[in-house]
Amino acid sequence: MINSNVIIGLLIPFVGTSLGATMVLFMRKEIDRKMQKILTGFAAGVMVSASFWSLLIPAVNQATAISGKTGVVQAIVGFCLGMLFLLLIDSLIPHMHLDNTVEGAKSTLKKTTMLVLAVVIHNIPEGMAVGLLYAGWMQGNELISLSAAVSLAVGIGIQNFPEGAIISMPLHANGMSKTKACVQGVLTGIVEPVAGFLTILFASQLTSYMPFLLSFAAGAMIYVVVEELIPEMSEGKHSNMATLTFMIGFAGMMLLDVIFG
Repeated sequence: MINSNVIIGLLIPFVGTSLGATMVLFMRKEIDRKMQKILTGFAAGVMVSASFWSLLIPAVNQATAISGKTGVVQAIVGFCLGMLFLLLIDSLIPHMHLDNTVEGAKSTLKKTTMLVLAVVIHNIPEGMAVGLLYAGWMQGNELISLSAAVSLAVGIGIQNFPEGAIISMPLHANGMSKTKACVQGVLTGIVEPVAGFLTILFASQLTSYMPFLLSFAAGAMIYVVVEELIPEMSEGKHSNMATLTFMIGFAGMMLLDVIFG
């Protein structure tokens, strides 16, 4: 039974995205390239930190507790399959990055639609990750606490705030009204609680495979960082500032996880 704690936790990342998307209503111009890099670096730092501290380390600890040192193989397989899963989605779904590069299957979709799809792909593993920690807590897993699940949800919610602005403002710059761009930005975040809810339902049937599932989510998140965020934050000028915000995002998420995990 999904209680109010879980529902609130699943909604936190969505709230972060929604609040960020509303920034298009109050800002006159699109976020400049330098600021986009800075915010992307922060988001990448949070995601890498969350992948290790909230997902991979618990996965390895649980796997080795069950099967000894050979249990790490389950975590490794899950991690690799998580990356391959996102690679498959990335290859099939047409989408556009902020630098206007198009990936995925050939399509006649509008530019704005493909920008939205890029963010949706990004948000899927985040929703999965939050859902898995709440599923582990609901199952009584000794290595996953409610505070650990909350800290991950809050961390992702914080990094979703600038991401919401980063997607809604380019949509407005590409011809959408401010209101429609805001709504579209908010809608990109809905995939996170939906993915989280479906993950909880799925994980409840596979409690013995929790180490695999946790590492799978970590692999999916790391794929997004390596494939999308790091190239965006490192290209051209202003990459030093993005590197510094990566550090801040990583350290901040690590602090949240250690204090509340």
